[in-house]
Amino acid sequence: MERDDGDFLPEPSEDSHSQRGSVASSVTRAQDLLVYLASDSAVHLTLEGLGCMNAQELGRNVREALNIPNSAVDVFAFWFCSPLLDLQLKPKHLPYKLCRQWQDLLYRFTEAPAEDISQGIEDEGVLRLLYDEAKMNILEGRYPCDPEHWLTLGALSCAVELGTGLDDQALTAAIREKKLSSFLPAHAAFGGGGFLSTLRGRGGRNAEMEHNLIKEYRSICSSAATGPSQEPVALMHQYLKSCHALPYYGCAFFMGEIDKPAQGLLHRGGRKAVSVGISLEGVYVMDVKEKHVLLGLKFSELSWDHSYPETEGDSHILWLEFDGEEAGVHVNKLLKIYSKQAELMSGLIEFCVELRSVGESAAAGTDGEVTPSQEPRGRETNEKTRERRQGKLRRQSSVVCSRVHSLSTISYVDDGKEIKRLKPKRAASFFTRQAQPPTYSAVQVTESLEQG
Repeated sequence: MERDDGDFLPEPSEDSHSQRGSVASSVTRAQDLLVYLASDSAVHLTLEGLGCMNAQELGRNVREALNIPNSAVDVFAFWFCSPLLDLQLKPKHLPYKLCRQWQDLLYRFTEAPAEDISQGIEDEGVLRLLYDEAKMNILEGRYPCDPEHWLTLGALSCAVELGTGLDDQALTAAIREKKLSSFLPAHAAFGGGGFLSTLRGRGGRNAEMEHNLIKEYRSICSSAATGPSQEPVALMHQYLKSCHALPYYGCAFFMGEIDKPAQGLLHRGGRKAVSVGISLEGVYVMDVKEKHVLLGLKFSELSWDHSYPETEGDSHILWLEFDGEEAGVHVNKLLKIYSKQAELMSGLIEFCVELRSVGESAAAGTDGEVTPSQEPRGRETNEKTRERRQGKLRRQSSVVCSRVHSLSTISYVDDGKEIKRLKPKRAASFFTRQAQPPTYSAVQVTESLEQG
């Protein structure tokens, strides 16, 4: 499809769900690139700054490699080609960034079903590595999920690792040999409570979990007769697809602490350990002990900053600012995350925001204008697209929902006279790329900065 009349504009960032994964810098390091010609032969290039290189610059490198004179600059063009869509790139497009938005473009410009668009890796060795990594994060509680979710994942693990042809007796023996914690998160298999309650309840809980796991395993195996192939590749695809529904899949994780809400007559608080997950889409703060989400924010919903220790014994702090409500009043909330890794977290957030923003600019073109053919086609279409792209659990009782009420935060309103706490400075790399201008008022920092 040739798009000479306009640029490629993905859905707005708040509804855009690019493929999650680990973040590696493509801005400065040298990378290998293959550019295929119409003859199916390829030009091999090793380029630095590929992430920020536009099609015009890339074309110059290809012409040099093929000894084509610059006078032919208007004769050739780059195309992204796939079975579902062919797109011609304009000189100002950034190929690397546009490639990262390929799924969004397929949703926008094709009628292909979601399963065809999300069709991915088929190599069993690669899938096995991704499966092992995802399973480790599920079992260790890094990916909090609801009981029905981890039970299905545990049954899929049984099918992947033990096969789909076991009867109940053989399956029970195999599960006990490998231990229940090889398939289910330890906190789910053994529950909470003290030492004595754990000893009293472990036997009964294990038996219950075994029964539920075998029942779910039977459900998965019974679908083999009428459903798709249940070979390991298909089963691992199911496992990874289920993990992809979790908003923090593919996050980089950091350890930290947050203040506990003050309790008791003496208003003692203390701190609790948290895990902070950062992805290309946002930041997630999770309770290490309870294995649930305390706060989940997209980058469009937060501001952040990092402060260094002011005196010996102080901690590095990552500040997260977001909108909230108290007693019917809209307030701004600040969450302090104490961690020696705060500087790393701040740097990764800045990089992810920059990478995501440049990617959106690449897909939209440098001016970001919307042509008539790209204007929204109505609320109904957008809702269908959003529903098709999102598989997130949204029940209020779900472990993936934020629990802002359980956080100890600093709250303030826009009236400068009422503000007595710190408002962190905003990183320019964040606010210069917001779809809407910031609406916050200036705040005066007082001596109560570190209180609360």
